[in-house]
Amino acid sequence: MRKKNLLIALSAVLCSTTMVEGQTKTNYTKYVNTFIGTAPLTDPKILGYKLPDDWRSWAGLTFPGASLPNAMVQLSPMTEYGSGAGYEYEDDTIYGFTHTNKGHWNLCNIPILPLSNPKEHFGSKFSHKKESAAPGFYQVYLDDYAVDVKLTTTLRCGYHQYAYKNNTDRQILFDLARANNRVSHWQIEQDGNQALQGYQQTGEKIYFYAVLSSPIERLEKKEEGTLNGFAIVHLADGNKGPVELKIGLSFVSMANAKENLTKEIGNKSFNEIRNAATQQWEKLLSAIAVKGGTPKQKEMFYSSLYRSCLWPALRSDVNGEFTDAKGNVSKTGFNYYTEPSLWDTYRNKDVLLGLVAPQVALDVIRSMKDVGDKTGFIPTFFHGDHGASSITGAYLRGITDFDVKGAYQILLRNANVEGGARPYIREYIQKGYIADPDVLNPHVETKAKAGVSKTLEYAYDDYSLAQLAKALGDSANYHTLMERSKNYKNVFDPSTRFMRGRLANGDWITPFNPQYPYYEYMYREANAWQVSFYAPHDMPGLIELYGGPKNFESKLDSLFTVPWNPNYIARNVETMIGQYCHGNQPDHEAPFAYYFIGKPEKSQKIVDYILNNLYGIGDDGIALCGMDDAGEMSSWYVLSALGLYTFSATDPQYLVTVPLFDEVKWKTSYGKTLTITKVGKGRSLTAIEVNGEKNQGYFVPHHLFKTGGNINIFTK
Repeated sequence: MRKKNLLIALSAVLCSTTMVEGQTKTNYTKYVNTFIGTAPLTDPKILGYKLPDDWRSWAGLTFPGASLPNAMVQLSPMTEYGSGAGYEYEDDTIYGFTHTNKGHWNLCNIPILPLSNPKEHFGSKFSHKKESAAPGFYQVYLDDYAVDVKLTTTLRCGYHQYAYKNNTDRQILFDLARANNRVSHWQIEQDGNQALQGYQQTGEKIYFYAVLSSPIERLEKKEEGTLNGFAIVHLADGNKGPVELKIGLSFVSMANAKENLTKEIGNKSFNEIRNAATQQWEKLLSAIAVKGGTPKQKEMFYSSLYRSCLWPALRSDVNGEFTDAKGNVSKTGFNYYTEPSLWDTYRNKDVLLGLVAPQVALDVIRSMKDVGDKTGFIPTFFHGDHGASSITGAYLRGITDFDVKGAYQILLRNANVEGGARPYIREYIQKGYIADPDVLNPHVETKAKAGVSKTLEYAYDDYSLAQLAKALGDSANYHTLMERSKNYKNVFDPSTRFMRGRLANGDWITPFNPQYPYYEYMYREANAWQVSFYAPHDMPGLIELYGGPKNFESKLDSLFTVPWNPNYIARNVETMIGQYCHGNQPDHEAPFAYYFIGKPEKSQKIVDYILNNLYGIGDDGIALCGMDDAGEMSSWYVLSALGLYTFSATDPQYLVTVPLFDEVKWKTSYGKTLTITKVGKGRSLTAIEVNGEKNQGYFVPHHLFKTGGNINIFTK
């Protein structure tokens, strides 16, 4: 029944793009299913274990609502506060429509819900049969209030349209005490006969200014500013037709929120704003045209490309102002963005963003540099210091219009100064590794240093920064950092052939179970298997540690074949192929590792299995095998499906795999066309030609995006 319901919803999406007056013809947005990633993953055979009672796997955590690429506003329904992105497909009640999102249990600010004859508790039942969505648009019918809701957005504004069945009791709830972050205070006030303004504070203040198409009869406030309070706008009777609510957001002031609204929406109609959103997504998605492949593969490809372009989020206003890392209002002349989710996205998504939206990628780097100027450190996210990879990789690919020397100096502080972006950096420099304590009977949630994961990641970050040092002519730091980049070898135990935790005295941690996953002890959200193939900057050196290609191949085979123990349960360590975990990021390079021993066909089998069996799955065909993590999972799909993966994202080159499609035409940001053609009907790579000449090795250089050209991938 759910499959049928989903088809009905998708049909409504496709119909709506042709029935709305003036709506842009959709060539590529029609492939995007914004519901992908909202359904739960429940199959123990895929997860690797049976979900404990009352658990929902951390799979997908995406939102179906309206947004433009990298926008401040993501306007989406809330079915459960405290969940990853607020919307869970299996739920049947909508509590509001919130204006910020990411998919990381935070944000979901400024909830608004139309009401009609409400009961004591706010929220309405809904059905997927009366729900539809497309890039820049969302629609749902609220059964309890008999209101048809349509939503669209600009960069900094939301546009609501409510068609009430009952025109005599029209209300709008501003549920400002609620968000996915704890709300510490909120305020709302009327501004004239048809406007409202206020803010919600959740660590930072999010200001809003809203204009209604109907006069306000009264503004009812209950316990303003408290966690138990709310506000209801009671609309005057008499007006017929849909009620429209236009709302601007700002992280600076109510005046800026009003200016954002005036400049971006003003007197434009709902259809005009929706049409502009569709056009913007069409422009972005149409840069990559594919031929061949199945309808499902096209849906997954364009849906993944769509999700890859939602984060980081814009934070500066139309006048250029933003609130900086010190809480001061700044204006720098570029668009200011939130920091990337670097632990996840440095691997692929940050590179993909630079390829499809280089101006956004540039401004993201400028924003990170601004944070560094204000705090002394380039921001990191969660784990590792991967701003080094993202900034260096962008610079080496030609995104250079920023203060690279200034950014480099701050990144050197990251790499050497304690108390900043790299915890335990002094120990790492002194010992060449980060130790973990000797813990009796450690368990999944044992709190420690995650010393193995940090050592491996810092080594890669050192390599990344070394490449920037080299490009800037700093040979002394280049040699020092390159030497440090070998530190990954210091946590390799030759007796077990695993990356293994060490004590402060240098001894290996015992007892040692390479299959047991930890959140913070030795490993970060991983086990020994999942990190033991991570040295993307020095695969020949890693292979040598294992005793050469044959031994490396044997160990790599075991990664994908040793059965997962279903009793080992750690949230976010899920979706297993043997010990390999595609549902989380730490081992996402591992499927490609066979290339480095001349066995690309083995990698292709794993990559194809993942592409065709772990995305768009479940009863409704819309589940993902892991948390999308601000687009990293989606970007892995996009690049692997196209046949160009960023094995070491720092380096301006791409590992060639067999694309899912017969032909890819990529209109690059340089105004050139890069054509990727699969020759032959097989899935095993036999040869690569670039512009008619045989390619040496399996990598192709980034300059092809600058010059255009042809990549022929021969298969058998």
